[in-house]
Amino acid sequence: MNATVQSSALPPLVEPGPELTVEEIERYSRHLTLEQVGETGQRRLKNARVLVIGAGGLGAPVLHYLAAAGVGTIGIVDDDRVSVSNLQRQVLHGVEDVGDLKTESAARALARLNPLVAVQQHPVRLNAQNARDIVAGYDLVLDGADNFGTRYLVSDACALEEVPCVWGSILRFEGRVSVFWSGRGPTYRDLHPEPPPAGEVPSCAEGGVLGMLPGTIGSVMAAEAVKLLTGIGEPLVGRLLLHDALAMTWRELRVVADPATPSVTRVSDGTLDADGPGACERAPGAPGEPGAEAETTSAARDDAVTAGELAAMLDRRAAGRAEFALIDVREDWERRLVSIPGAVPVALDALLDHGIEALPAEARGVPVVLHCKSGGRSARALARLQPNFAYREETVRHLDGGVLAWVRDVAPHLPEY
Repeated sequence: MNATVQSSALPPLVEPGPELTVEEIERYSRHLTLEQVGETGQRRLKNARVLVIGAGGLGAPVLHYLAAAGVGTIGIVDDDRVSVSNLQRQVLHGVEDVGDLKTESAARALARLNPLVAVQQHPVRLNAQNARDIVAGYDLVLDGADNFGTRYLVSDACALEEVPCVWGSILRFEGRVSVFWSGRGPTYRDLHPEPPPAGEVPSCAEGGVLGMLPGTIGSVMAAEAVKLLTGIGEPLVGRLLLHDALAMTWRELRVVADPATPSVTRVSDGTLDADGPGACERAPGAPGEPGAEAETTSAARDDAVTAGELAAMLDRRAAGRAEFALIDVREDWERRLVSIPGAVPVALDALLDHGIEALPAEARGVPVVLHCKSGGRSARALARLQPNFAYREETVRHLDGGVLAWVRDVAPHLPEY
């Protein structure tokens, strides 16, 4: 393993821009006072073009601090809309922004903070067809994506366009930060050659995330961006920073390029199966949304049903033409927010510990459909139960996309959480 790991500052990513105006000198005076930044460094920030993937938990502090620092052009990629559940951690948005595109809400917030910064909105889902074109227009990428598929897309596009990427991830109380830069150090594929199996690692929607954690990790990401743009300090190239908010500790691990990792020749198509560490903010399973578990849905598999199929099944059951049990493996508080009619609650832990014995009487001898919020937990329960159903006439499947898909495709009048 022979990745180049810098022990000192790398060359600045951008050349200095135009002379600072009097307004800019006043606004950025604290930077100008720093010998390492100074007027030349601030002019580099002014001339920089930075792309931020995601305007959610990590994107919120990243965008705030990049705009405040005077980065001249900031691009935002996100096709999601602001929801009430975002406000616990996505401090870029407010109640008045609920329902709006996150790119629009973010652009308004940045304009209020620093009208000298230009914001370019990309309200699209990043995919194999558009990733390189979007990345190519920027000097640096900050990846605050919420799913494995997008992370591999970003990594591949950055490698092909020779653009460094500041990467961050959050889950529960833990966060990670690194800088991936093909040719100068490892890439995301060196850290995670393959995604974990579906359902093995929960998304933030299912595993939760401390509301303040994105601020901590996002601030580190923004600091790395300023260092790379201005050529100061020692960036996290070849280093992985790990933070535990509960223990309030920081650890550092060395990461080197794996010679066995194939060279990137094209942008991956994103057809991956799992969200993972740092996969926030929207749960997996909603095609066309940043948190989609994969660009292809699992509905084509024999072990999954779509929300539309489940609705038809429930109608046939109500008419006495079908028999099956719908099992809800979510927590009680989640069911209080929104539930699918006719579902029977069963604790996920009970299913994982006891398998088929944990199913209620009404689920014995009939087909079973499991569901959770977005598909991750039900996939785990499905994997646990499948061996029990291997020699049975009945089937066990789960709802692709969970309650989020049900609300989106069948019952849009119900609240989303």
